Amino acid sequence: MEALKFITCGSVDDGKSTLIGRLLVDSKAVLQDHLAGVQRQGETDLALLTDGLSAEREQGITIDVAYRYFSTEARKFIIGDAPGHEQYTRNMVTAASSADAAVVLVDATKLPWQDAGLALLPQTRRHSLLLKLLRVPSIVFAVNKLDAVADSALAYAHIRGALDRFAAEAGISVVATVPVSALKGWNVVDAATDEHWCGYTGPTLLQILEDLPVTQADAGLPLSFPVQWVEKFSSSSDTTQGRRVFWGRVATGRASVGQTIRVLPSGQTAVVAQVLTHVRAPGEVNANHGAGIVLDREVDVSRGDWLYADSAAETLQSQRQVRATVAWLDDEPLVPGRVYWALHGHRWVKAKVQRIVHKLDIHTLAEQDATQLEPNAIGHIELALQEPLLTLPYSQSRTLGALVLVDTASHKTSGAVMVL
Repeated sequence: MEALKFITCGSVDDGKSTLIGRLLVDSKAVLQDHLAGVQRQGETDLALLTDGLSAEREQGITIDVAYRYFSTEARKFIIGDAPGHEQYTRNMVTAASSADAAVVLVDATKLPWQDAGLALLPQTRRHSLLLKLLRVPSIVFAVNKLDAVADSALAYAHIRGALDRFAAEAGISVVATVPVSALKGWNVVDAATDEHWCGYTGPTLLQILEDLPVTQADAGLPLSFPVQWVEKFSSSSDTTQGRRVFWGRVATGRASVGQTIRVLPSGQTAVVAQVLTHVRAPGEVNANHGAGIVLDREVDVSRGDWLYADSAAETLQSQRQVRATVAWLDDEPLVPGRVYWALHGHRWVKAKVQRIVHKLDIHTLAEQDATQLEPNAIGHIELALQEPLLTLPYSQSRTLGALVLVDTASHKTSGAVMVL
């Protein structure tokens, strides 16, 4: 099976780093000398296996996304440890945008678990909503620290009920809800010592992850290809006949010889004369894989341009007016009239915020009228682009439907945009 790329997310201090440390240790993916380096007062601090920044170790929090790799007999994994603080929501969005799955941790000790109608923490709701908006295919809830409550079965039942109600209300499809103890290792890699712990008899978290599918490439859509690098003087001139090679990653469809393509923004057309794989071997290349494209004639193409199938001009339309959902990540609020840089593939264009349609109340999930979007808010906006971009709804393509807004003065990442 292909490697599964998943992230852990949720509210701050829910045990995300500890859970990943437990996965690594119990699956025998950590060397003894590395394990010895995270000993604190005679005990192993599992969170230090992923929290590598000095500021993270000093403050005991996760700031940036840390990626770790491990494998079992069933498959390979790439884990992204996303921060829980609201201040670092932009880092979580970055990790989730390319993830196949997500494990949302819920700390049982932070909730009034005795109450059957308990409310979830705001950051748990926010991260779950962002996962849905970012089209993460598989979402798993893991209720953590149940070993630290007086009645683990009652706590799990009430928290699971709250998660089920929220998921149904928000339209989130959940693969499973698992009770775990990352500190003790129960239901993470190995089953709990009590086989009926919390009244749960299902698979462990690792067993669930081993069976999850990876994100399918957008192979059914027409070819679209963002140019990342132009090789002007090819070292493989015997195969390219001295023509320039346009390198990048196929966004949608399949690149093959003989296709008539159109260049955005120039509108010129040409025929694909050669397709090279990432190892410079001739052959077709599918979506999500690197490729080099050689055209039958010299046309004006540079980094940031898009190549797309001319036969799909109606399907892949370029447009300058965009309606979109935005996850606002900047410290400065979003207000109508502001101009930002919009990054689409490798192309930069100016984008003006025409109006804010509404914002989403993460507590009630109601759409509210708004004149601005505060940091970490989610809302619907309308953008006017200085130049047309080749877009599809994000629900159809995670590549063609994604934009990043960047502040023109500070160059901070300001918003994650998903085209409607």
